[in-house]
Amino acid sequence: MKKTIIMILAGILFVACQESLEDRCQREAKEFTEKSCPRHIDTEIVLDSMTFDKDSHTIGYCYTLQGSLDNPQRVDKDKFSEALLLEVKNSTNIKLYKDAGYSFRYTYYSEKNSGTKLFEATFREKDYR
Repeated sequence: MKKTIIMILAGILFVACQESLEDRCQREAKEFTEKSCPRHIDTEIVLDSMTFDKDSHTIGYCYTLQGSLDNPQRVDKDKFSEALLLEVKNSTNIKLYKDAGYSFRYTYYSEKNSGTKLFEATFREKDYR
């Protein structure tokens, strides 16, 4: 009898401790931002934060462009978009979220003109499948 009760309690505890994919994504985005940001991707690109919007199931990456890239005329939106979409399609790190149909948003801001958005692209499931 004791064994049965212990097994039932263990089962309830296990189920109660399960984290939804949404909650996991939100937690991981927050932890990544707190532990790893800002992060220099290269000499002119800094990853400032990673976010997750539960309502739209969108993972967001916010970057700051510096130096010669911090120029609206240098930002080729078509090339940026193509390169980012290719990255989403080929990335195995986000497979779990792609399988769940999540969207991915990339936003690039100017360092010189703080708050100025230079480029933004959002890729939905229909884009990367």
